[in-house]
Amino acid sequence: MKELVKIQSELKAPKNQRNNFGKYNYRSCEDILEAVKPLLLKHECTLTLSDEIKEVLGYFYVESTATIIGKTLEQRCTAQAGIDPNRKGMDIAQSFGSSSSYSRKYALNGLFLIDDTKDADATNTHDKKSAPVKQSLTEKGFLYLKEKGSLSEVSEALTKRSLTDLQKSALLIIKKQLESK
Repeated sequence: MKELVKIQSELKAPKNQRNNFGKYNYRSCEDILEAVKPLLLKHECTLTLSDEIKEVLGYFYVESTATIIGKTLEQRCTAQAGIDPNRKGMDIAQSFGSSSSYSRKYALNGLFLIDDTKDADATNTHDKKSAPVKQSLTEKGFLYLKEKGSLSEVSEALTKRSLTDLQKSALLIIKKQLESK
């Protein structure tokens, strides 16, 4: 585990990318990888990234896993990003690729303790005036079920095996609310 602590403390991943429209700098997945490669070599570690496409309540997302392996460690971190197949100006492959890159970036951020709180990417509304804070696809699905869903839809969602305990709890609450109507 010492290798990871050393890499986390030595890693400097500058924000080399510029969004001229939003007037902010940001770091990409590639920027993080470029910065971490020499440290992986120095501390004799390997890093792998993998993606899995998942679906919850009709919404698709990419779940990326960053895994570091060293002499005395194996550590993983996962992150998710929604996929919008109808994103303006992108074909379906670009939409999946964009979500993969975004998800991988945040898996790496978690693994290497990279703080993006000052990163405009976290608050950028992407030209949507006064846009509310983005909700995760899972949250949108739960809101739909709570506001417009049927008892059978909630029951069907509860049978999904990929739900976390927290998601199952939320669905059970929604189910009770629907049953009391």
